Amino acid sequence: MKTLAAQVITPEDLLKHWQGHRTLTRNTIEAFPEKDFFEFSIGGMRPFAQLISELLAIAVPGLKGIVNREVEPFSEKATEKLIFKAQYLEKWDEATAEINKYWEKLSIEDFNENFNLFGQYEFPINQNILYFIDNEVHHRGQGYVYLRALGIQPPFFWER
Repeated sequence: MKTLAAQVITPEDLLKHWQGHRTLTRNTIEAFPEKDFFEFSIGGMRPFAQLISELLAIAVPGLKGIVNREVEPFSEKATEKLIFKAQYLEKWDEATAEINKYWEKLSIEDFNENFNLFGQYEFPINQNILYFIDNEVHHRGQGYVYLRALGIQPPFFWER
């Protein structure tokens, strides 16, 4: 049995960190021209709208699965097709509120428990949450490359 020797970050601070990244990603979505959000890509990478669809399919479904201890396969298929950037922003804001709601249901003990995220990633819950954040940062970095290629200054990464 593992014991918690030291707490490096509180659950509240981890959520604040994650939500700071989500704010920055939201600002990145806003920076895209409508058409380029859906169509622009470089080197065979997916357009930013598709990357955001992936992030939406991971964050809330993943956290909900963790909280309810329900292992559901990953699915990027939305129940509705989003065709405007504003719809993505609306879904992003809804997901942000849901993350806050599910986060409240986690206890400090939960973070060290193993969970098989999407039936594919058997890790402690804290590592699954760090995966959510790391994946978002990775895809936002792709968005930054796109914006720079379009001649648009991306949001400053420290402004969360």
